[in-house]
Amino acid sequence: MTVLVTGGAGYIGSHMVLDLVDRGEDVVVLDNLSTGFAAAVPDGVPLVKGDMGDMALVRETIARHRVDAIAHFAARIVVPESVADPLGYYLNNTSKSRSLIQAAVDAGIRDFIFSSTAAVYGNPATNPVTEETPPNPVSPYGRSKLMTEWMLEDTARATGLRYAILRYFNVAGADPRGRAGQSTPQATHLIKVACQAALGRRDGMDVFGTDFPTPDGSCLRDYIHVSDLARAHLLALDHLREGGENLLLNCAYGKGYSVLDVVETVKRVSGKDFQVRRGPRRAGDPAAIVATGEKIRRTLGWRPAHENLEEIVRHALAWESRLGEPAVA
Repeated sequence: MTVLVTGGAGYIGSHMVLDLVDRGEDVVVLDNLSTGFAAAVPDGVPLVKGDMGDMALVRETIARHRVDAIAHFAARIVVPESVADPLGYYLNNTSKSRSLIQAAVDAGIRDFIFSSTAAVYGNPATNPVTEETPPNPVSPYGRSKLMTEWMLEDTARATGLRYAILRYFNVAGADPRGRAGQSTPQATHLIKVACQAALGRRDGMDVFGTDFPTPDGSCLRDYIHVSDLARAHLLALDHLREGGENLLLNCAYGKGYSVLDVVETVKRVSGKDFQVRRGPRRAGDPAAIVATGEKIRRTLGWRPAHENLEEIVRHALAWESRLGEPAVA
């Protein structure tokens, strides 16, 4: 049988595809290539170019490739963009996910893994958060993801669908073997932007907000290596296949680093200095959010292999160095 990976030509999805292929799984990728890259899909893995909201295409793909599980990564993910274009985010992240879930149920798919986000927590009253922390998203991005979580929970109660919802914290780094990484030139991921600045592909970088209630005034986040995150998906898939209960898990290390901490780490690892401009806060950015990461370790036996900010930065720098075209500042 086959795993359908939506958004499998994108940053996180492509790492999941690599891990599935590495262990001999059959995989098919569905991606509209709006932010993904066909070259990110390994040789021999079918790429269906199309939209996850196209129910006819999804049904045909499921039937043709004998899909029995779905890992759903496809989404728009930029918080400030979601504030400016809320309806676009509700269409793409919520409405189209509803269509994908419907197609899965109609086809009798049993196992569904959903890529959610720490943005569902908003500005938590206390840190670190746990899975029991009440969600309170402050951006349309976070709300759009939380709505999809609710749809999965309700659908599972009414049908035979089982799910694993993985709430990501800040994903960074690249495949240690150099096979995949964050390739979008104008991506907003902090570590990628800082690496581009270190390599001279940006005219410095901006820090958005230095007046947050944090030790140095910049946002505080929990960073997770993309390969450790992909491994969490494999464990969640195995859990569901073995008849395990539905899951809602935070994917994090339980360590917080500020934006300025990350910038200094990139400078130190790269050996390069670059301009850092300090500007006002962006709409929808929480001051601080860190998770314990205890439940996923306990439930799935997840053990991170790259739990080190300097290693994350080294892998991101190595990948960025392989990319030929300079980014637009």
